[in-house]
Amino acid sequence: MMAGRVLITGASRGIGKHIALALAQAGFNIVVHYRTQEAAAESVLKEVSDIGVEASLMCFDVADRRAAAEALARDIEAKGAYYGVVCNAGIHRDNVFPALTDSDWDDVLRTNLDGFYNVLHPVIMPMVRAKQGGRIVVLSSVAGLIGNRGQVNYSASKGGLIAASKALAVELAKRRITVNCVAPGLIETEMTEELDSSQIMNMIPARRLGRPEEVASLVAYLFSTGAAYITRQVVSVNGGML
Repeated sequence: MMAGRVLITGASRGIGKHIALALAQAGFNIVVHYRTQEAAAESVLKEVSDIGVEASLMCFDVADRRAAAEALARDIEAKGAYYGVVCNAGIHRDNVFPALTDSDWDDVLRTNLDGFYNVLHPVIMPMVRAKQGGRIVVLSSVAGLIGNRGQVNYSASKGGLIAASKALAVELAKRRITVNCVAPGLIETEMTEELDSSQIMNMIPARRLGRPEEVASLVAYLFSTGAAYITRQVVSVNGGML
């Protein structure tokens, strides 16, 4: 069983929560990141701790570059470099393109795409210097691969994450740090609660929504020793949508 600390952004609920639990079950020490859901994050912290690994909380907005850099620097100085990072935090502001507002575009790109830079830039060199290898998993989306109506902003951000991850994978491969994207389809989370299930089922050959645990199990595999030769890839979890 591998040791090491893993930071998971947006880990207070949904897919991020289940990733935290899956990686804790795999033996990793977990840093549970959240922005506003403190009570939910503390609940995840307890669940992770009950598994028997070390766990801690971290709070900042991934869209706030300075806040992210300061929080991450403090944590690394106190406890050392991370073995891995899961960039999961993200938002959506859906509407048809002519109806998008400036903030609909800016908020989604600043959180989803800038968040990649804001979180990973401060942590990469400490990971490299540690010479322990490592894992980076970035949560993209089926929207980043095929585009979705009403999600031009979201699709742009998630497509950008794929391109950024592939480029970073090339830079870090010789350091034994893998970088991969996981692209979920429609998963049972708060994001999909408002959707018309009768319509979306026709889009999914499996005829059901995915479960957060099914995404988390893939992330856990990408963190395993058996996945050490997998990098620069995009792996979809979408029931056959693509």
